[in-house]
Amino acid sequence: MNEARKVVVGVAGGIAAYKACHLVRDFKERGDDVRVVPTENALNFVGAATFEALSGHPVDTGVFTRVDEVQHVRVGQEAELIVIAPATADLIARIAAGRADDLLTSSILVATCPIVIAPAMHTEMWLNSATRANVATLRKRGMTVLEPAHGRLTGVDTGPGRLLEPGAIAELARTVAQTGPIERTLEGKRVLISAGGTQENIDPVRYIGNRSSGRQGFALADIAAHKGATVTVVAANTESLDTPAGVEVVRVRSTRELEAEMLTRAVGADVVIMAAAVADFRPAAEASSKLKKGEADGALSTIHLTENPDVLRLLVDRREAGEIDALIVGFAAETDNALEYGKAKLARKGADMLMVNDVAGGKVFGEERNRGWLVASDGSVNEIADGTKHVIAVQMWEAMEKWTERFAN
Repeated sequence: MNEARKVVVGVAGGIAAYKACHLVRDFKERGDDVRVVPTENALNFVGAATFEALSGHPVDTGVFTRVDEVQHVRVGQEAELIVIAPATADLIARIAAGRADDLLTSSILVATCPIVIAPAMHTEMWLNSATRANVATLRKRGMTVLEPAHGRLTGVDTGPGRLLEPGAIAELARTVAQTGPIERTLEGKRVLISAGGTQENIDPVRYIGNRSSGRQGFALADIAAHKGATVTVVAANTESLDTPAGVEVVRVRSTRELEAEMLTRAVGADVVIMAAAVADFRPAAEASSKLKKGEADGALSTIHLTENPDVLRLLVDRREAGEIDALIVGFAAETDNALEYGKAKLARKGADMLMVNDVAGGKVFGEERNRGWLVASDGSVNEIADGTKHVIAVQMWEAMEKWTERFAN
């Protein structure tokens, strides 16, 4: 279930300020009590009346409004989550300097709740050494500064600095509110993740597949990217999902296509996660034209299958042969005795860790939430508590990092 919170949405004076309207609506639709605190410049892009109508609260910008309520202190004190989107280079600099010259910066200086900052600015500003230093300062103070997207900016310019989409900001902010700041603990690491469900053609219009949506793999990739990693996702049939910002996505359809990409791209990776639901079998022969019901040879009613490659085991074999050097993590979807079957599967596969899900009754596949156990080859079991798939991703990364540290020493 989603926990309703008192959320302050801060809005700085950039062209992306209009996207804050969608962010406010996202929080409101989840049941949150939202207060919008814009800068004075933000009101040049979106009027106070719009924010008031969407949030149901008055909008103020200065420290001398509602003085009788000591508003410049109360807003920050009462907030359970502060999300700033967009955050301009100027606002980031003022927060880093500890300024308190308007209602938004005063509220931030008072607040003890999680603070999530979503930057939006031109590429040159984002890459400027002053901005980089300010961002580093905010991260050291425990604030989560999200990486901006790469894309179209104001005018004809394109590059890093585009505001993340409101839905992505809201999901990451809710995750931070539950799990704590997203720290840059994976900087310099290369992460390879498979996601989605492979499909094996029967004929040009039919296939054998499974229910995997790819959401968990994409959530793992999203969190890893914001933790500083260079991330590639080999995605099988996940076109309905938005690509996480800063993540390279390689599209595949079948198990053999996924196998080829994973084995090639695993070279040089530090972490390889097989989150995709790979089809165990494929038709022994793919028909070149649509098979018809009622045909004499019964081709559609009797489909001969052949076993697909075991991609996880192949990755382990490549590591044993010295061709790759990575932490290897797999997934197991079980419908009964999930934990025990998962432990046995880990032993067979030879991976370092295995995320075990109980999918009885169609649970997990395509849903927003997940739970399970992350079992390791040393016999340890990390219970992964129920949560959104982004919250699950945070728990998994924390467990993977601790396990790696323990065996690296």
